Amino acid sequence: MEIALIVPAPFDTISGGYLYDRRMVAGLRALGHGVRVVELAGTHPLADAAAQDAAGAALSGLRAGEVALVDGLGLPAFAPHRDALAASGAVGLIHHPVSLEQGLDREALEPIERDLFAACARLVVTSPMTATTLGQFGAEPRRVSVVEPGTDPAPRSQGSGGPGCRILAVGSIIPRKGHDVLLRALERLTDLDWTLRIVGAPHDPVHLHSLQALVEELGLGARVEFLGGLDTASLEAEYAAADLFALATHYEGYGMVVAEAQARGLPMALCTGGAVADLVAPGSAILAPPGDFNSLSRGMRRPMLDTTLRAQMADAAWRAGQALPRWEDQAARLATILENAHG
Repeated sequence: MEIALIVPAPFDTISGGYLYDRRMVAGLRALGHGVRVVELAGTHPLADAAAQDAAGAALSGLRAGEVALVDGLGLPAFAPHRDALAASGAVGLIHHPVSLEQGLDREALEPIERDLFAACARLVVTSPMTATTLGQFGAEPRRVSVVEPGTDPAPRSQGSGGPGCRILAVGSIIPRKGHDVLLRALERLTDLDWTLRIVGAPHDPVHLHSLQALVEELGLGARVEFLGGLDTASLEAEYAAADLFALATHYEGYGMVVAEAQARGLPMALCTGGAVADLVAPGSAILAPPGDFNSLSRGMRRPMLDTTLRAQMADAAWRAGQALPRWEDQAARLATILENAHG
């Protein structure tokens, strides 16, 4: 099978969605399939003229028999080419509808996504929750398949060794990830000994500046460090030395970093935005509603103080993490779906 993955440039962007795409490309190639990555120029997902032109060129450049797999971040650029998209039999790869992304124009994007979801021959999503969400966009369940992210085997985190609690947050520096919610939760816990290390590429520099200003406003400058995007070895070192993993997200189509934390046996403090609540194992995390820093703060206090409880949460996370699907199995599942879509 020959596949063209069509995705906004650059393909080496650091984010969960791009990591998923890269791992699927590697897995499909390992299975013997040919995968050509087509990077779209322009601005996405609020597509400018350059993005729309690139989308049209990507469709016209498809080779005979090639399966077009279009990442949902780039899908809105195909609005002027809706009929050509439908005629190509393209498959949409939807991490989550971009119209649900905080800070974007939902009124403009939602009707575009609704129309283009209908134009795709099939839709692949990364969680059952996202499959349900697509139903609200008019997508027929029979056209939607779930291929969750995989995880790699990983060593169990050993923690910082104390005496304080070293908290790790991993997520792109964008409003949806709720780093401000986490900071406000921790501001109420300054009577405890903790530090917070935030790993994430600054995709929104203005938002990064606002978070840094919030840290100073809350008097947390000595406790909080923004590490930016890290290479694999550096990120592994952060997981290994963490005592508690935190993600105060407003919405996740799956929550890959939550799966990664579980795979390493980390106790977790999470907001239940999107698919997060479906992913975590019972007893492995304290959970709070999205945006509710009061509940998050109250929930975090006990595991930060009680090392016995943290150890029990870590055991629950480790057991669940060992049962998570592997990348090679998920790539094989995606290959079967693409073969059936164009069989």
